[in-house]
Amino acid sequence: MHHASLRMTLAALAVTTALPVLAEEVNVYSHRQPELLQPLVDAFTADTGIAVNVAFVDKGMAERLQAEGDRSPADIVMTVDIARLQQIVDAGVTQAVESEVLSANVPEALRDPAGHWFGLTTRARIVYASKDRVAAGEVTTYEDLASDKWKGRLCTRSGLHDYNVALLGAYIAHHGEEAASQWAAGLKANLGKKPDGGDRDQVKAIAAGECDIALGNTYYMGQMLADPEQKAWAEAVNIVFPVFEGGGTHVNISGVAMTKAAPNHDAALKFMEWLSSDHAQQIYAETNHEFPVKPGVPRSELVASWGEFTPDALPLAEVASHRAAALKIMETVDFDG
Repeated sequence: MHHASLRMTLAALAVTTALPVLAEEVNVYSHRQPELLQPLVDAFTADTGIAVNVAFVDKGMAERLQAEGDRSPADIVMTVDIARLQQIVDAGVTQAVESEVLSANVPEALRDPAGHWFGLTTRARIVYASKDRVAAGEVTTYEDLASDKWKGRLCTRSGLHDYNVALLGAYIAHHGEEAASQWAAGLKANLGKKPDGGDRDQVKAIAAGECDIALGNTYYMGQMLADPEQKAWAEAVNIVFPVFEGGGTHVNISGVAMTKAAPNHDAALKFMEWLSSDHAQQIYAETNHEFPVKPGVPRSELVASWGEFTPDALPLAEVASHRAAALKIMETVDFDG
């Protein structure tokens, strides 16, 4: 009798555990807070019936995937900054994806030539300029930010932060390492205070009169306007889109890559393709104040109000290739010192 009841229990267990296995799922390791992705996850599951599980991996994503190897539960990684994506690819923990959908939706300069990573949104690294103390037309090029007229007027977060390292990497791509080194030293000489905090803290410093201009990413404007405490900071500045001499405004991406292990390969590919679709790109535009990568998808009304700009045409893979040199320059000029 005992054996029979045990068999029945096991059979019942098998039935109940088999049910969730039938449902498709995708496991995501994300550098971004899961709540930023939640509106996308909810919409994808509603569209497809595929569940998405997001784990927040703040540091050491490449190392974690290397340690997990073939046993990794992760299907895809989602991260901001081209260099972070490239580091994960260089660690040998991703696989190439061939997808007509992704190739059609994501412009060539915003994806890996070998198919290992794809940009999903872009953000521009711009200048926040004091409405009171910076005249229209005073901010022009990135190169000009190192000129004497900005002495004591510039604020920025750490020179070693990914967003500033990527900007310096783009500078190297345009002008070479020696010129980039002089530029970084020029920026440092113009600092109104020691680099500290995030991009929003620099806008706060402008509002407080500690500096007149700051380097920052576009979407922080949307985040500040939505925060009652920070709204006053945002209202003290204009967004200005500088360009490289002979180029455009520096952009970076948030992007996605499929892991080598990808236990749910097909569902993961569906999610990647869906993230480049009109529906997903619109959600990104509205909720994260970022620019859609897919041509023709409108920016949110707020983002559109910041004005038009010409993105720099440099392939982001080239920008990422100068990361080590850019970091070395920031350390050599002791940017944060």
